[in-house]
Amino acid sequence: MPLQLSGCITALATPFDDAGALDWNSWLRLIRQQLEGGVRGLVVAGSTGEAAMLTSEEFTALIRSAVDSVAGRVPVLAGAGLSGTAATLEQCRRARGAGADGLLVATPPYVRPTQEGLRRHYEAVAEALDAPIVLYNVPPRTGVDLLPETTAALTADPRIAGIKEAVSDPDRMAALLALRSARFCVLSGDDGSACEAQLAGADGVVSVASNVVPAACARLSEAARAGDAPAARALDAELGPLYRALSLEPNPIPLKAILAELGACADRLRLPLLSLSSPHRAAAAAAARSARAFEARFRSQPAA
Repeated sequence: MPLQLSGCITALATPFDDAGALDWNSWLRLIRQQLEGGVRGLVVAGSTGEAAMLTSEEFTALIRSAVDSVAGRVPVLAGAGLSGTAATLEQCRRARGAGADGLLVATPPYVRPTQEGLRRHYEAVAEALDAPIVLYNVPPRTGVDLLPETTAALTADPRIAGIKEAVSDPDRMAALLALRSARFCVLSGDDGSACEAQLAGADGVVSVASNVVPAACARLSEAARAGDAPAARALDAELGPLYRALSLEPNPIPLKAILAELGACADRLRLPLLSLSSPHRAAAAAAARSARAFEARFRSQPAA
């Protein structure tokens, strides 16, 4: 069956305990809170989940745990995408073996392939795996930009299920929205521009902010996809301070600090990432206080 993706999909943080090991209690609680908040999918071991700092065994165990916890209620996407195609294939096979419903495959970092190289890379992954693949374009992290014309060529393969686009330019989003079909979805990968992207026709958002306020982000996505611009933009404006706080330092550094303020997990990252620096601590604490009250408001209201 085709992978149907829409609405708010959370790019999950990976909780670590004070000793630096996976914190399974916090992990399961985070997943439960996302489901209770009404998100429509989960991404495990993406960049927000510090995938580059996970061992192969941890990567597999996190995916298997999420799949078991979700029990089919929403799709589980595994983050993937290494510098080489062969290594990416190996990683994707592990994810599928652990039960992932689909694969969120970032463009190969560091090596800077051409557009033809990107096309062949994704074609090779699709051909070898025969699994739903969501392209992930995030040039600031990878150093390469998957252009809309290359994406258009890839949509011919039915195993390419969509794209997560982190370039926030409206013209870029418009070019991708022209490629939407019953089997190819377009997802925003940028919280700050996701409201406008969904109002323009994007199928949903892969969100960092929804780790903190899943019910609020889910409601915003519902309003935007329904075309209720006043309601969606009002919610988006209220979430603006959280978006800004989550950008104080590279993701997921501020996210972990805010989650720790909320008691969701320890403020622990793995090197070379460090905890949020002192000058930004007060802003993160303020964002956490506001987020707690904001989310409580939506938890107390029935969905429309």
